[in-house]
Order: sequence, then C-alpha cells, then structure tokens
Amino acid sequence: MQLLTFTIAGESYAIESRRVVEVLPLVPARPIPLTPGYVRGVFTYRGSLVPLVDLGRRLGDVVLEERLSTRVIVAEYLPPGSRPPARLGLVAENVISIVAAERAETSLPALELAAAPFLGRILRIDGRTVQVVDVDRLLPADLAAGLFPAASTEAAS
Repeated sequence: MQLLTFTIAGESYAIESRRVVEVLPLVPARPIPLTPGYVRGVFTYRGSLVPLVDLGRRLGDVVLEERLSTRVIVAEYLPPGSRPPARLGLVAENVISIVAAERAETSLPALELAAAPFLGRILRIDGRTVQVVDVDRLLPADLAAGLFPAASTEAAS
C-alpha cells in the first residue's frame, strides 16, 4: 500500500494514496454556518461543491498556517452507507511524498479512541513516525449526512 504523507503541527500523518484524486494549492472556501470549526466550508472542484476539512483543526486542534506548502488533498470519501465515493477536500501542510507502507520498520495497530476513530496505525518509515488517517472516519455520521445529502438519500432508497 502506498501512502501520501503530510504534516500537522510538525507531526507526520498519511492517507492511502489510492484515495487521493488530486493535490491542489490552497483554495478559498465559502464558510458553512454552524458547522464544526474543522470544516472550513465548501469549494468548487471541477464544477461541483466539495466540503473542505482542515486537518490541523481535526487532528490536533491547531490552526494551519497558510503557506506555499499548505495544500488541499482532494480525496475519495465514502459517506456512511453510500456508494459511489464523494469528494472531500483535506487541508494539510507539507504534503511531502508517497511512501510504501511495506517499508515500515515497525508498526503499531490502530488506536481505539472514541473521540478520534479516524486515527489508524502508527508506522516507522525511513526514520519518521507516521500515523495513518482513515479518510472515511474523519466526519461524524450526522455531519456527513448533512454535507452529502444526495448520498444519504440514495442510501435510504
């Protein structure tokens, strides 16, 4: 499995590269009132509105600095009970590289934290400690249903 690595508050994280659609420069988002602070809003991607999640706020309650290295990872996201995948934008710093998980020197299993079900296993790769993030578990089900209403309606049919 290939992983796309990035940093949040100086710590390394990764998502499965097969879930990555595209990496973009930071884009402005239209805020959505009354959503959690980690939802920056929505942006237009190839003619569709896509929710934008700030991984700094979601993973570490840290406000990401808007630098040249701050990027938007457009990822495939599977809203609960829905197919096909939707698009979800993820704001991250230093979107660094693609690495092979098979090169991990050591691995710890996923943590079972009720407040952070999206945190996956921890790997030691090329001298860096990297935690894998489960894109499909980033959003609570009620928030996902609100952000992806068409997906929720299709699932109910």
